[in-house]
Amino acid sequence: MVSLQIKPNTYYDSITLMIISKELKKVPGVKEALVGMGTDLNLDIAKVTGLSSPELEAITPNDFFVALDCENEEAVANALKALEEQLNKKEESRSAAYYPPTLTSALKADPKINLALISVPGRHAYDVAKDALDKNINVMLFSDNVSMEEEKKLKEYAVSKELLMMGPDCGTAVVNGLPLAFANVIHKGPIGICGASGTGTQELTILIDQLGSGITQALGTGGRDLKAEIGGLMFKQCLNALINDPETKVIIMLSKPPAEHVAKEILSIAKECNDHIKPVVVDFIGGDPHLPKEYGLVAAYNLEDAARKAVALSKGEPVPADMIDIDMPRAELEALIERETSKMAPTQKYYRGFFSGGTLADESMKLSIGKLGHIYSNIPLKPEDKIENPLTAEYKENTCIDFGEDEFTEGKPHPMIDLTLRCERILRDAHDPTLAILQCDCVIGYGSNPNPAEELAAAIAKAKEIAASEGRYISAICSIVGTEGDPQNLTETRKQLEAAGAIVVRSNAQSTYLVHHMLDKLNGGKY
Repeated sequence: MVSLQIKPNTYYDSITLMIISKELKKVPGVKEALVGMGTDLNLDIAKVTGLSSPELEAITPNDFFVALDCENEEAVANALKALEEQLNKKEESRSAAYYPPTLTSALKADPKINLALISVPGRHAYDVAKDALDKNINVMLFSDNVSMEEEKKLKEYAVSKELLMMGPDCGTAVVNGLPLAFANVIHKGPIGICGASGTGTQELTILIDQLGSGITQALGTGGRDLKAEIGGLMFKQCLNALINDPETKVIIMLSKPPAEHVAKEILSIAKECNDHIKPVVVDFIGGDPHLPKEYGLVAAYNLEDAARKAVALSKGEPVPADMIDIDMPRAELEALIERETSKMAPTQKYYRGFFSGGTLADESMKLSIGKLGHIYSNIPLKPEDKIENPLTAEYKENTCIDFGEDEFTEGKPHPMIDLTLRCERILRDAHDPTLAILQCDCVIGYGSNPNPAEELAAAIAKAKEIAASEGRYISAICSIVGTEGDPQNLTETRKQLEAAGAIVVRSNAQSTYLVHHMLDKLNGGKY
C-alpha cells in the first residue's frame, strides 16, 4: 500500500531528507520510502520507484512530502513515527548550537573571518557573495545555477579588490592547509594547483599524496571561468597567487580546454613563470597537448600523468615518460583480461561509466571517444550522443553518465554524498544483455558519504548476481579518489570494493585504459 503526506511551504535541507529516507527504509514492513521537496527530480524518482500519485504531481518545490510503500497500516504508522523522531532530532541539534543568522553576526562573533564558503540556492547566491566581497572576505561559491553575467560581475569586483571569488559551482579547494567542501586529507608539500575542476583537483591532490609528495594550495575557479564570457578572471588571479607564493615550487594548471584567447593569456603567464620562476604542468583535459608544449610548458595527457610529472619536477627529477596506458605488466594485464572476459556471453560488448565526479566522467570519455566513436551521455562530447532524461533513459551501447549534473542534484544531495540514484541505475542496467563492464569512481574524504564503498559495493555485488542469474558476467572497474588519511580510509575502501568483486586501480585514467583493453578483446580487436 502507498501512503502520501504533504506539508505545504515547509523546507528541510537535502542532506537531512537523504538521511531520513534511508532511516525509513529500515523500518520493518517498509518496502520503499522517499522523503523530499517537490522538485522535478524528486517527482521523477517517485515515478521510477512506483510512489507517484495525482496528489504528488500537484505539489511545488516549496512543499515537503513523504511517500511510502508499506506492507500494512502498522508499517505506515511506524514509518511516520520514525519520521517525526528524525525531524525532531534535527531541530534539537540546531537549537543546541549557535548558528549566526547573517554574515554580519558571524563577523561580530569572529572579526578575523576572511573567507566565506557559500552554499545557498542559485537565485540568492549573487547577493550573498557580493555581501561577503563588500566586507573584504574571500569567497568560495559552492552554489550552482548562477548566471554567467552574475559570475562575471562578482569576479570583476573580486579582482578589483584583490580577493578570491572561487566559483560558482566550486566544489573543492585547499587553502593554507584547510580543506573546503569536497576535499581529502593531503600532506603539505611543494605543489600548487590552479583548477577549474572540482573532482579533477581532488584526484590530482590524492595522486600527489599517494606518490609521496604534497600540496601548498589547491585553488578552484569554477568550471566556467575559462570560457570566453568570463575570460579566465579568477584563473589568472589564482595562478598569479601561486606564482608569488614562496612555498609553491611547482604549479599544475587544470581545466577543460579554455576559449582560444583565454588559453593564450594564461599560457603566456605560465610561460613567464616556467622560464624564470618555477615549472608549470598543464592538463587541458582532452585538449591538444601540443599547445602547452608550444609555450615551453610540461603537457599532461591525463590527471595521473599530471601528478606524476609534477611530483618528479618537485623532487628535481627528470620529467617521466607520458602515461598513456595502464601501468601493469603485460602478462598480468593479459591474464586479467582473459579471466574477466572469458566469463561473458557473446552479447556483451559495451561499457557503462557511472560517475559522481563530472571531471572524471569527462576525462574518461575524452580518453575513449577516439576509439569508441560514440559514447552516449548527459554531458556528451558530440551533440548527437546526448541522452535526454538520463534517470529513466533506456540502456544504450557505450554510455557514460555524470550523476553530479544539475538535473540529478535539484533538491537532492550531490552523488558523492547520496549514492542512491547511481546505485539504482547500476541495478537497472545489470539486466541489459549487452552490458559487459561497469566503470565507477568512489570519492571519499571530507564532505563525502561516511562510507560510500558500502553502498557502491552492495550495488556492484547485486548487479553481478543479476547478471549471473541470466547467464552473464559483469566486470566492475573502480578507481578511488582518496588517501589513507581520509576518515573512510583508502585501504578500507579498496577492501570493500574488492570484496564485491570489483577491480580497483590507482586512477580514473588507468580504469579507462583497462576498459579499452577489455572492450578490444570483446569486440575482436576493434578498439
